[in-house]
Amino acid sequence: MPEYEKAMRPEDITRLFVERSNAGDAAGVAALYEENAVLAYPPGEETVGREAIRALWAQVLANRPHFELEQPLPTLISGDIALTSTPPKDGSGARAQVVRRQPDGSWLRLLDQPEFVPPAR
Repeated sequence: MPEYEKAMRPEDITRLFVERSNAGDAAGVAALYEENAVLAYPPGEETVGREAIRALWAQVLANRPHFELEQPLPTLISGDIALTSTPPKDGSGARAQVVRRQPDGSWLRLLDQPEFVPPAR
């Protein structure tokens, strides 16, 4: 795997995700996740493990979607675990990720909920 820039703050992961996704780099996106990470995507399903996440993003990025950086909410950090979240620009719910500090001081996603669907009223 190529050497990728590491997220040295939890908030860096979102920026790196946008950059790598817009470059069509599924392996680079997958490198932002721990080996056994869980991604709640596609909606209603789970994708488990870095390789499965890479394969999923390869399919998604084949359509050349464009991502824009969204302003994050304040990060909550407790020791080596952090919760990051962003409200989507289109107002469609929220995004949240649990990230963990790695032995080298960088951060990787452990749990990723990229889309929350508001409850039906």
